[in-house]
Amino acid sequence: MCAVLTAPSSVARAEFVGHGGFVKGVAVSTDGRLAASASFDLQVILWDVAAQSEIRTLNEHEGAVNAVALTPDGARVVSVSDDSTVRLWAVATGALLHTFTGHQGKIAAVAVSPDGRLAASAGWDRTIRLWDLDSLEEVAVLAGHINNVNAVAFSPDGTQLLSGSYDSTLMVWRVSDGAVMATLSGHDFGVTSVAFTTDGRRAISASVDETVRLWNLETGAEETRLVGHEGPVLAVAVSPDGTLAASAGVDNTVILWDLATATFIRAFYGHTGPVWSLAFTPDSARLLSAGSDEVVRLWDLQSGEEIGTSGGRRLADAPATVADDPDDRGAQLFRRCAVCHTVSADGRNRAGPTLYGVFGRRAGTVPGYNYSATLRDSEVIWSAATIDALFDEGPHRFIPGSKMPLQRMPEARDREELIAYLKRVTAPTN
Repeated sequence: MCAVLTAPSSVARAEFVGHGGFVKGVAVSTDGRLAASASFDLQVILWDVAAQSEIRTLNEHEGAVNAVALTPDGARVVSVSDDSTVRLWAVATGALLHTFTGHQGKIAAVAVSPDGRLAASAGWDRTIRLWDLDSLEEVAVLAGHINNVNAVAFSPDGTQLLSGSYDSTLMVWRVSDGAVMATLSGHDFGVTSVAFTTDGRRAISASVDETVRLWNLETGAEETRLVGHEGPVLAVAVSPDGTLAASAGVDNTVILWDLATATFIRAFYGHTGPVWSLAFTPDSARLLSAGSDEVVRLWDLQSGEEIGTSGGRRLADAPATVADDPDDRGAQLFRRCAVCHTVSADGRNRAGPTLYGVFGRRAGTVPGYNYSATLRDSEVIWSAATIDALFDEGPHRFIPGSKMPLQRMPEARDREELIAYLKRVTAPTN
């Protein structure tokens, strides 16, 4: 481990704030003006990069959104989700243009071909699927991995695909016929992210084994490994000018590497949780990073500082609440719920709607939250009795067809303590 990876005592704060959950994916348009981000809160947000401000929110997915990609002309955005769908959107209006179905389970990654005609999605059904963005048809299903597929990338000329899987391998596919051209083995654990170098001759991969590796695609051999993270590496990206690579992981750190010499350049500190995705701007001078602290950050690669300012509040900046009291059983039980729900008057919707004022409220009525039709049409009024029934029976039985995750609390005493806590912290203040 390099000694230079010691965090500085103070870090400038600047970020794209708007998501209410982990930000899992980020992409930048080829002109550098637009960014798109994907989040656990079921939303895609489009951003003005220069202003670091939200343009619009795309809110039709019914599960966590894991990755996004923009078409080269910047006119469309593709997103993939835990809801097993690939969705195509119009950037100018935010309209949902099409929903592609076919995957059987979570979709972890997406890429768009250099000509903008195809999208490739990587799923936990162990397949990569190709979609025609003009005809809106599925054109190929690529099967070969023996475990969940986590990552996918097009080669610079669009003729090849690169995929990475929990089976610890990378596979190179020929786009024209779906044939496997090579299988790259060497990682000790699952592959989480992949990219081609700009000349198309090498691949780069990140893994749970805490390494970043460079591969020679002509020989299939590992060229070198880049070691600097403490913990699983979740993301890699290659700069458009081909000189740099970036990696990030569960250690909350982003590292910049020199591709010519395979050496460490600098580390970027600021995220307060794991970093899931990276994207260089087209001039190779800046880098966007998306993290579990609910924000996207923009970094100047020369100075190592964040660019811009923001007054938005992050999850990590939230004041302590009764949930921090180790003796409050209800507060401790609520920790699992706090990933999806806020409880205070100034709390926003996250993966689930805010619970502020929940007692006496009809289900499906919080403004701005994209409810399932089941909840929008429900006659349920939230009370101690209905919340008790929700956790006793489980959402799948209490409100069949809703987007609420499957969870139960079988012990009556636990439900009682949780409800007592919710009554205290969600009551409107006069």
